[in-house]
Amino acid sequence: MKMTAEALKQKVGQFFFPAVFINDTEENIQETERLIKEHNIGGLTFFHSRASAATNYESKKKVVFNDDSYEKIKALIVRYQKCAPTPLLISIDAEWGLAMRIEKTPQYPYAITLGALPENKSDLVYEVGRQIGLDLKAAGIHYNLSPLADINNNPNNPVIGYRSFGENKEKVAHFALEYLRGMSDVGILGCLKHFPGHGNTNVDSHLGLPVLKESLEELLENELYPFIKGIENNVDSIMIGHLAVPSLNEGKDTSATLSKPIIETLLRDRLGYDGLVISDALNMHSVSKLYETKGELEWEAFNAGNDVLCFAENVPEGIQEILKKASPERIEESYNRILKCKEKVGILSEKEFAHGELDFEKAAVLNTKIAANCLTKIIDTSNTEQIFEAKKNNQLAKLSLYKNTENAFFKTINSKLASPEFAFENSEDSNTAAIKKELEGFETILISLFVPKAKPMNNFEINDEVIVLLSDLLQTKKCILYVFGNPYVLPVVPNLSKASGLVQAYQDFEEFQKIAGLQILENGACNGTLPVNIDIQ
Repeated sequence: MKMTAEALKQKVGQFFFPAVFINDTEENIQETERLIKEHNIGGLTFFHSRASAATNYESKKKVVFNDDSYEKIKALIVRYQKCAPTPLLISIDAEWGLAMRIEKTPQYPYAITLGALPENKSDLVYEVGRQIGLDLKAAGIHYNLSPLADINNNPNNPVIGYRSFGENKEKVAHFALEYLRGMSDVGILGCLKHFPGHGNTNVDSHLGLPVLKESLEELLENELYPFIKGIENNVDSIMIGHLAVPSLNEGKDTSATLSKPIIETLLRDRLGYDGLVISDALNMHSVSKLYETKGELEWEAFNAGNDVLCFAENVPEGIQEILKKASPERIEESYNRILKCKEKVGILSEKEFAHGELDFEKAAVLNTKIAANCLTKIIDTSNTEQIFEAKKNNQLAKLSLYKNTENAFFKTINSKLASPEFAFENSEDSNTAAIKKELEGFETILISLFVPKAKPMNNFEINDEVIVLLSDLLQTKKCILYVFGNPYVLPVVPNLSKASGLVQAYQDFEEFQKIAGLQILENGACNGTLPVNIDIQ
């Protein structure tokens, strides 16, 4: 039986997942409602606000925080579902929980922190996936565009880094699968990204096109390994990255998102994957500026082999282009994959979309367990006795960088190690010269560095004067340093190898600060290992 043109058009609409913003104007919301009603689109991808969308990294647009974002997204999802001819698959990036996009929601550790856990603690990664899944469910979201299967083997990577489980392909694969299993067990779809591997790049694909130089053999040996494991374990979906791999693409520098040889030949035919393929956001600068005619990019992405067009900006035009050029068989294939995902999460049969409540208590307990297992001792020439000895001789001072002295780390150790405390909070209110002078009379300095940013741009936003202060103290004092932040910050600090003690604590969450404090008081073991190779000066 031949399908009518209208029925075909309804199916093509399902491939489109435009971006929507939690903090949007009523006018924009109504525009989205029109798209849903008129074009039978398949789903939506939520972002916080237009200013926070990834391609605005370099812009001066201010992200305005909104404490009601969680309530707003729940209400918006209900509103959008009400006007949808076919129930929408609601997706979001929640790599470390809803907190990646929404204020005042539970936040879990970054992947690099989880990567520091011993292999035998992978049940904690499963728990993170499960808890994130339950949080998404509570909001009415069915599809988490996570986790990364990227192997972070390039320390200069501006965009993957802390979002990857590390540089060991087996551990990346194992932990990604545990995270996916946790979500799947509570009925949430997952996604491995960014195929064929975004770890060894030094360009941010939101802003430009990274080019991978590896041959197919090298990629099969390393980058593709976690994806292959995911395929063996029936991963729900795979996201294609905006990166060029000339060796897989007849020598051409075309983004993988638009490359038939990468999606059809490699992923589908050679690796045998028949699940859902989703494009990375089509508004990203590496692809969004390639075609002048509206709808052309959407057609090229579909034609290359993507089933879902994420952040598609030209829905009506894209639908027309696909209808004009695609075979009914190909439309049917992609449509069936989307249908299968919708069936798995139960939205085709249910009328209620949100289930359950956010559980901050459970998140705190889980974060404490992770902290207790991932603290990593990097330099250990001093032990706790030395700190207690310095305290007894009035030779101990504490220095907090980028948080005031009321932080949970200091509060935890103060029960037994009360001593003079100093803080550098920001360059407006704090003076490094004055701090240096104050510290002259002390022999041992216990330093907590709360790294201001997770991304490496501008030395993780650590002020130059703080780097100079740290470098001076490391050369002249016995310094014990606890780093709460991305471990890739370590090479930024000169003379770090001269520290008497160095512990990597990964996150600045209160739970991590408390566990780090207890580790000092009890001279406790540090069970974590650095998930990436880092050279300390």
